[in-house]
Parts: sequence; C-alpha cells; structure tokens
Amino acid sequence: MSKLVPVILSGGSGTRLWPLSREAYPKQFLPLAGDKTMLQATWLRVAPIATSAPIIVANNEHRFMAAEQLREVDAQPAAILLEPVGRNTAPAIALAALQASANGEDPILLVLPSDHVVADEAAFRATTLQAAQAAETGALVTFGIVPDKPETGYGYIKAAKGDGARKVEAFVEKPNLETAQRYVASGDYFWNSGMFVFKASAYLAQLAKLQPEILAACKLALEKGKHDIDFIRVDAEAFAASPNDSIDYAVMEKTVDALVVPLDAGWNDVGSWSALWEVSPHDANGNAHRGDVVEIDCKNTYAYGSRLIAMVGLENVVVVETDDAVLVGDRDKIQKVKDIVGKLKAENRSHATWHRKVYRPWGAYDSIDNGERHQVKHITVKPGGVLSLQMHHHRAEHWIVVSGTAEVTRGDEVILLTENQSTYIPLGMTHRLRNPGKLPLELIEVQSGSYLGEDDIVRFEDTYGRA
Repeated sequence: MSKLVPVILSGGSGTRLWPLSREAYPKQFLPLAGDKTMLQATWLRVAPIATSAPIIVANNEHRFMAAEQLREVDAQPAAILLEPVGRNTAPAIALAALQASANGEDPILLVLPSDHVVADEAAFRATTLQAAQAAETGALVTFGIVPDKPETGYGYIKAAKGDGARKVEAFVEKPNLETAQRYVASGDYFWNSGMFVFKASAYLAQLAKLQPEILAACKLALEKGKHDIDFIRVDAEAFAASPNDSIDYAVMEKTVDALVVPLDAGWNDVGSWSALWEVSPHDANGNAHRGDVVEIDCKNTYAYGSRLIAMVGLENVVVVETDDAVLVGDRDKIQKVKDIVGKLKAENRSHATWHRKVYRPWGAYDSIDNGERHQVKHITVKPGGVLSLQMHHHRAEHWIVVSGTAEVTRGDEVILLTENQSTYIPLGMTHRLRNPGKLPLELIEVQSGSYLGEDDIVRFEDTYGRA
C-alpha cells in the first residue's frame, strides 16, 4: 500500500468550546476528553498506522500552540502549513496534498479534523486501513458514522447497498427529526464525519476538474510561500484569492468517485459542551466533572475547571471555569454561548478574542494580574529559547527568577541570574532574556508605566524573524 500520511486540520474552523475567548483558544488545544489535548490525541490515535510524519494545517495565530503541543508528544511533523486567512477545508487540504506530493511521491492522505473524540481507537484504525485500501484505486473515501440515534445536528450520507466501501449516492443536509428517524431506520444513511482518505493525486485531479480556481490559488500560495522556523507560511495574497469552500461542497458532492466506509467507533465531533458531557464518564446521578469539583444533590451536570468548583442542587447545567471567565448555562441551550461572544465583540471586549496565556516561539507568558499602571506576567522560556533584543518607550520591568537560569542583557552588560535573584530594566533600556540551561526558565515579570500594551516594543534583533 502507498505511504499513509495523516493530514491534521488544526485551523480552528469548527465549533470552538472555550467559553469566551474562542478565537484565542479553540477546543483542539484543550485536554477535554483525557489527559492529552484533542490535537495530541488526534495524532496519537493514528500514529500506530501512519507510515509518515503528519502534515499539520494550522491557523497562523495558533502556530506556537500547535507546535508546542506536538513537541510534547514527540511528534515531528513533516510540515506545519500556516493559513493566513480562513478559506475552509477544500483549500486547506489542497495545500497539504500539494506539499505531500512536492517530492514526486503520491501518498494516501488521511484527513482528520483535530477536534474529534473516538472511543474505540482500535476500530477506528481498522476502518482507516480498510478505507486506505479503497483509496488505492483512486477513489475519494469518506467515513460515514453509523448512527445510534436520529440526530438532527449532523448532515447525512446516503450509501448504496453493499458491504465495506460503498458508493456515495447523496450528501444530505441536516434533517428534521421525522426525516432523521427515517434515515436511521433505513440503514442506508450515515452521519457525515468530515474525515477523508484519498491519494494526493486523486484529490488534486478532482480539484483541477471541479475547482480549478482553488487549485491555482493554492499552488501559487505555496510557490510564493516562505519557511519560517518550523513553519511554512503560504503567501497571504495568493491564498486569500482562493474561493472559500468546504471539501464537501467543492468536491465530494460533485465527484463520481466518492465512496463511504461505515465507522462504528464511538465518534463525536464535540460540537458543544453538552456533546462533551455525552462522551464523558458519568457518576450514578449522570454528572460528568473534570477538575476539582464538589457537588451536592446535582444531576446530569457538566463541570470543567482548574480551581475549586462547588455546585449545589443543580440539574442539567454546565459550569466552565477558566482563567478568563466563568460560563454557566442550561446544558440544552449552551450552544447560545456564540450569542454571548457576539455581544462581547460588539462591545469590543478583549475576552472574545484573547486568552490570558499567550504562546510564543521561545515559550509562553501568562498575564496573572493587571491594573491601570501595572501588569504581572508569569514567563516560561524553553531551554535554548531567546527573546528579541528590545526596548520599551512607556514601561519599566522587574524580573524575578523562580526557577532555572536566566541570561539577561541590560544595555551593554550581560548577567546570569538564578533562583530568587532579580533585576530591573529601566524604561528605554535595550534588553534581552535567554535560557542557557537545559530546564525551563520560570520567572515573574512586573511591568509598570503609563502604557502596557504589547505593541510598545521596538525589536533590534530577533531569532524568529519578527519585526
């Protein structure tokens, strides 16, 4: 069989669960259904059958989170392709197919969103290998989820009679309840999973035939793209010229080469907090809790958080605590969180677009306190990580090392600081921070000044090519 290359779509184009800062922290970067994040779990699920390193397609804003989380599970991607703007799944997969075949090979691509839950991973891998065999013939194969109820929240795929990989007869939009009941009873309809298996050449050939504008835009975007550390930045102008379309609408609904393989493996796309309650272990009263949760007389609740959550006498309620905000809602109406986000955006509230913890190529910082003229950050610098040589016009900084070793540049001097030692960076002084050690550097930064925005920075030198 041809080489099997996982293509993991981590662009965050699907439903985001993080209560308010949805764009900043999509669900694929959270440990929602286990001790690994959903992105990590996606790779680990297919790693035993993959015969090549994965190709990741990520949103530019999430690049450091994606790279760091993959590093944590010892994944070394063949490429991390960065989308400068969202153009849906058809162009995203086109970038991956072009990249996978750039060296003259023609691998089978296993296309997976990074935000799904699969309970029976062995069954999923077995079905994937079955789909890969069908893809060897040039077919475009999708996974059809064997429905266990008449779900009205998913699109359906009608399959021809038979066993194994079956001809796709139709893609059907989300039905009403009566229609969904009829679909499930027939045995010929499956939920549309959004997962695919096909040879790179087969997908590109279908794009050339059905969507030449998408293919041309993606080819140009890659040709004009640039390598940036661990990433491939496709050309923004060329990629933005691509039509915005899903693979379903652009290709799968139009091609005559579509097959569907039934998948019965406990799949869920976790499109809401209520869906996460469905796939989580329950206690005797139907409660599913993650974190430090104490409850009395609660039924069918879901709670998620890192701090203590106390719940009394609640039923059918979701409680989510984060560093930024707390979400409380009826489990059956929790999808309306998108309306809350809309209100926050209309009010220009930062909660709708930013998360407290921000990832950078050198590590991360967490804004743990702030006021009108001060801000406190917990900074983590990876071994070998180095911040830019920089200065600020409006703020001074105090650095206190919590653990590890810090090499600090202050003007013309370079000093080493270890645990419990500190230094002061006056306003206007050039400075730089580096971790020369083999362990992470942890420090507290206290900023004070008239303006504390992240745009008050002048970079003189930067290892990572930032302006």
